[in-house]
Amino acid sequence: MTTVALIPTFKPSGSLFNILEELRSKGIDRVVVDDGSGMEYRNLFRRATHDAIVLSYGVNHGKGHALKLGLRYIQEHYPKDAVVVTVDADGQHEVDDTIRCAREASRNPHTMVLGCRSFDDADVPLRSKLGNKITRLVYGLTSGTWVTDTQTGLRAFTVDLISLLADVSGERYEYEMNVLLACPEHAVDIREVKVHTIYEEGNPTSHFRPVRDSLRIYAGILKFAAASFASFVFDFLLFGMLAALFGSLGVFGVLMANVLARCASATFNFTLNSKMVFHSNEPVTKTAPRYAALAVSLLAGNTLALAILTGVCGVPTLAAKLLVEVASFTVSWLLQNRLVFQHKRR
Repeated sequence: MTTVALIPTFKPSGSLFNILEELRSKGIDRVVVDDGSGMEYRNLFRRATHDAIVLSYGVNHGKGHALKLGLRYIQEHYPKDAVVVTVDADGQHEVDDTIRCAREASRNPHTMVLGCRSFDDADVPLRSKLGNKITRLVYGLTSGTWVTDTQTGLRAFTVDLISLLADVSGERYEYEMNVLLACPEHAVDIREVKVHTIYEEGNPTSHFRPVRDSLRIYAGILKFAAASFASFVFDFLLFGMLAALFGSLGVFGVLMANVLARCASATFNFTLNSKMVFHSNEPVTKTAPRYAALAVSLLAGNTLALAILTGVCGVPTLAAKLLVEVASFTVSWLLQNRLVFQHKRR
């Protein structure tokens, strides 16, 4: 089994040489990508050329950019059945774990193997525990696939998967989350291998920027939420105007206002999601009927719930509308992502 370790790095510490030496001793090829570390690191990377292929460029572009550059190099120089293992340069991945992930990928071609850490250890920083729980929940709801560690940089796969991975969007830390989102869309199985959890105190070599890079990671999900929220506001305001207009009709007027507002906001939401969120390349003749079926089903449930809350439970009209929409939001999110815009799924 030919195995190559891909190591993206930006301003690395001396631990990089320890990693390269260990990988070399195990017969694993090494490709290091210098993500624009600067002139002061030139000698360090020149020394690294004795133990690895080193790819460099002058300006820092981000981890995603470095990974994709390395992947394209490997695709050109290695056979399709070779195994790639992405390894962080900060010493958080043990070589034995790297080998176990590679073996799992070799046994399961066209599969993404994740080296998953345990977040129950007392030594794991609170921000890492919290971050993983949030991303794990959001990723599971978005993709319908549940994984233990969405943030792991230790990933293994065969070279034949690079054509897909190199085209995934993202230049910085959001790229790794986008890869996980792309796997279920392209029928790529995800497997997990438990690995040791290693954290440096204070994580001094990490270049992750909590606010900016977190926003990049959640960009796709936030766009969906923004489109849904915009549609909700549109629906809510239109409903309020129509409910006032049909107020003399009692509960029937409330229901009629709800139906008309929902039809208008559904058209608005479909357009936003199709063009801005999912970037669907399917013809509208295919996606629109699926969306319409979903919208009708949601409308029926929404209207029934609204009738019960206002007519039976005595909940004020606008408050009832708000409660119903909060519940509908989650259901709509899941079903649109899984069923409506599914052109890449098998």
